[in-house]
Amino acid sequence: MGKMKGARLRIARSKVFVAVGASALALGGVAVSGAVSASTTANTSPIVYQVNPIAIQASSSLSANGFDPATCIAQVGLACYGPSQFHAAYRVPWKINGQLAGTGEQIAIIDAYGSPTVASDLATYDAEFGLPPAKLNIYYPDGQPTYNPLQHAGETGWAEETSLDVQTVHDLAPGATINLIVASSPNGNDLNVAERYAVSNHLGDVMSMSFGAPEAAIAGGGNNLQLTQADSIYQQAAAAGISVFASSGDSGASAGYATANASFPASDPNVTSTGGTDLFLNKKGGYGSEYTWNDSDPATCPFGCAYGTFGATGGAPSVVYSAAPYQSAVSGMSARTTSDVSFNASVYTASMIYLGFLGAGQNNFYFFGGTSEASPAWAAITADLDQAVVEAGGHDLGQLNSTLYSLASNPKTYSSDFHNITVGNNQLPYPTAPGYSAGKGYNLPTGLGTPIVSGLLNSLAPSATLSFTQP
Repeated sequence: MGKMKGARLRIARSKVFVAVGASALALGGVAVSGAVSASTTANTSPIVYQVNPIAIQASSSLSANGFDPATCIAQVGLACYGPSQFHAAYRVPWKINGQLAGTGEQIAIIDAYGSPTVASDLATYDAEFGLPPAKLNIYYPDGQPTYNPLQHAGETGWAEETSLDVQTVHDLAPGATINLIVASSPNGNDLNVAERYAVSNHLGDVMSMSFGAPEAAIAGGGNNLQLTQADSIYQQAAAAGISVFASSGDSGASAGYATANASFPASDPNVTSTGGTDLFLNKKGGYGSEYTWNDSDPATCPFGCAYGTFGATGGAPSVVYSAAPYQSAVSGMSARTTSDVSFNASVYTASMIYLGFLGAGQNNFYFFGGTSEASPAWAAITADLDQAVVEAGGHDLGQLNSTLYSLASNPKTYSSDFHNITVGNNQLPYPTAPGYSAGKGYNLPTGLGTPIVSGLLNSLAPSATLSFTQP
């Protein structure tokens, strides 16, 4: 994708602690909960996970104007959203009970390869948008990889993903501690090591994974050894009270296959799957409306669709897992279905993210899209919810799906806590590919919808005091 230039640089302090060491973590083959496969013979084929951050470089003039969304739309044909827009649209408080949102909570982010400039990129992002310095720790359970995109074809994308994840989390939970756990490669064994390290050491009250593999690409399906090992980690996380999130995908319902196709780990029943939308603001800068993210549908591709198709949200039935009763009650399907919830993910309604490892003329802010934005966003929001619940005398929410579907089953809390997305579909390409339409209540492309965080806080911690003024 294209790049952008011209951001002003004001360094805020970030703390980085690097834990380097070999780690041969035992990953036992625990049976998959809810699996629908019949065979008991383990398939040892590897899983190679992918990320798909979508980035377009912006101009220095847009940075100088403070990334005003209306100016970006007029000049570039893309909206440019920063922390103030997301806090206003989704009613995310800046402070809870007088402290920065997320205070006292830890957020674990899992990525492969990492980024050589993740800390300085975050500092530049914070300076641009007036955020407080972040509390960032970095862990390398299998040793620190050397950044070398010539050696690994996907390494630049993973570095972009790392910056997107970290900056999104700090935007929505500015008081939380961010623990970035970096795998040595995107192979299933290596990412499993990083996930197990994060869970075993409780490096997060929530954990975000902005990567996935289509279930059709996983040899052996529910009998794949790396899949069953990952599932055992998510079961361990649930038992430890850790909420886990993963992106539902950026290639529509089919992920490029001839049939509908869920993405793993988003399809795991102990993971909350995050889909994507196009978010539009009203004239006052608050929430206006949302569509299902699908650039290939001319009815929903925004602002004249000048750049063509970037992608569409995932969302499909799993062929590996059956639905938990709380989900089948609202989906009407016996299979586990993704997505569970959604967040803005279109590059046409972009999140502005800073990249500093691309070299002269290319280090700058970028318009970003993809459901890989939605996973860290919901992880950060859940850290905010955890803070309020804990301060009210409760405990971290842990496995979140049952809580979310319980809130949605009550018409009053559903309308106060979620934006129900009723427009669009996830057929990519539209209209010939398999896909599903948005609609009233739960739907596969956007799940229960996008968050009204003030409503969720009122439902889960009604005594919490909220401030929506940026400090």
